[in-house]
Amino acid sequence: MKRIIHIFVCTLGFIICLPSFAQISTQISPERLLNADQEPENWLLYGGDYDSQRHTDLDEITRENADELELKWVWQNRARDGAEQKFEATPLVVDGILYTVGAPNNVVAIDAITGRLFWIYNYVPSLEARLCCGRVNRGLAIHGNSLFMGTIDGKLVKLDSRSGDPEWIIDIAPPEFGYALTLAPLIIDNKVIVGPAGGEYGIRGFIAAYDVDSGEELWRFNTVPGPGEPGFESWEDPEQEAWKIGGGSIWQTGSYDAELNLTYWGVGNPGPDWNGDSRPGDNLYTESVVALNPDTGEIAWHYQFTPHDEMDYDATQAAVLADMVWQGEERKVMLWANRNGVFYVLDRATGEFLLGEPFVSVNWLSGFDDNGRPIRALYPTEEGTFIMPNNQGATNWFAPSYSPVTELMYVPSWLDTFSVYTKRPVVYTPGQQYVGAFPTMALPALGVNAVNQRLPEEGLGAIQAINPQNGEIVWRHMMSNVTDSGVLSTASNLVFAGGREGHFYALDAETGEELWRASLGGQIASGPMSYAIDGKQYVAISAGAGLFVFGLRD
Repeated sequence: MKRIIHIFVCTLGFIICLPSFAQISTQISPERLLNADQEPENWLLYGGDYDSQRHTDLDEITRENADELELKWVWQNRARDGAEQKFEATPLVVDGILYTVGAPNNVVAIDAITGRLFWIYNYVPSLEARLCCGRVNRGLAIHGNSLFMGTIDGKLVKLDSRSGDPEWIIDIAPPEFGYALTLAPLIIDNKVIVGPAGGEYGIRGFIAAYDVDSGEELWRFNTVPGPGEPGFESWEDPEQEAWKIGGGSIWQTGSYDAELNLTYWGVGNPGPDWNGDSRPGDNLYTESVVALNPDTGEIAWHYQFTPHDEMDYDATQAAVLADMVWQGEERKVMLWANRNGVFYVLDRATGEFLLGEPFVSVNWLSGFDDNGRPIRALYPTEEGTFIMPNNQGATNWFAPSYSPVTELMYVPSWLDTFSVYTKRPVVYTPGQQYVGAFPTMALPALGVNAVNQRLPEEGLGAIQAINPQNGEIVWRHMMSNVTDSGVLSTASNLVFAGGREGHFYALDAETGEELWRASLGGQIASGPMSYAIDGKQYVAISAGAGLFVFGLRD
């Protein structure tokens, strides 16, 4: 059952209703999306713009007045099944209207100044939905007067942004086998591009484009190639079966360079996660970034961060694009803080490896060869191997930010984490998790292959500022717990981020000094964003089951 609720507000004593939301135009053309960075008052794409820098040119909120921020309004999501859900979505703001998705698939349109609700669309997913890591959704895409949402039961939904009425719902992949859409779709021209999660269920991942009008599939790129497709030779399986259940999920929205006409997507882990004996070889294109032609889906280049991964280091982070003078030369680069603990700089036109430097404690590699391939130092074993970072990684899907003002990358990080990886047999059963032995931190599992018998201190969360020129940590803002928060940087040299303990911070982008904080009473597991209406700047963040919007005191 799909339900739409229309809400109209009237004044007491007078039958005067506010204008119908259907009268408000939200036309978003491909040209507006291409020039989203020219509309800082809006937030038109999941990452702010196609570069995924999560940086705003708004500057009303500054280092001098950040301590004057106050709560303006809150919207509370209520899941229909009553289950507690993580609120991971980053809102869109279009000409004064805020659109977001409450977990798992409740779309809302809200007045961005007052928090007044215009409409709700409740999508009730199938009971066949299977997710490893929560019934979540990370956001929407907009084109014309239509919104696009992926669902946790493998569907793509098109809604009228003025009314919340569904225009079509199409099947993307079968939920009973573990396929789910948790990412925000990406619009390029007349195409809406998505890919499924489900790497823990033995899916065969893909990235696909659909016509925004008809929903017709226009192309599909298999993140685990089959016979005759480039990269198939990296699955050195004599039975030629492993690739069919090889993983390669898509969690995070891609980026796009219009000048190169390439879109960039990070690919998740191979299956099974923690025992690669059944899938010898590098297992392309898992744990890679792929550069695709958005018109055809053809691959231009790839770079694999963790070949033949057995540590669950999903490469599902944001591909952050920047044009900069890099080590004395003008370059179109890609900045990537990976779950495997290494910060990378790649040439995004060619895929050339330019830099790889750890940003947390790392022992699984000893360096890189001349082609930028990691030199492995450790592997999981039957006795157990102590490996850093742990299976949750140094960072994850939560998005970093790059500021063209400071020329620093701001990365939510987990510090000094470890796991003991122990190989155990694993058998594929359709619809069930296909992972192997879950890594543990228990001391008795440490065997002769453990290279570090000294346990590190308790892993802590931090926001780290990284210099892309050399990978050095410029500053580190420590937290009392690990963080699942994304990051926002501003033209006024602020950085906004949060943590699991529910604190939301404004930091000095140059020094990391904490300038302001608010306690929101729930885990922050989303990316902050900013918008402006009538010259007044707002900052929005989700925490617990609520969306919180802040602005300066009037």
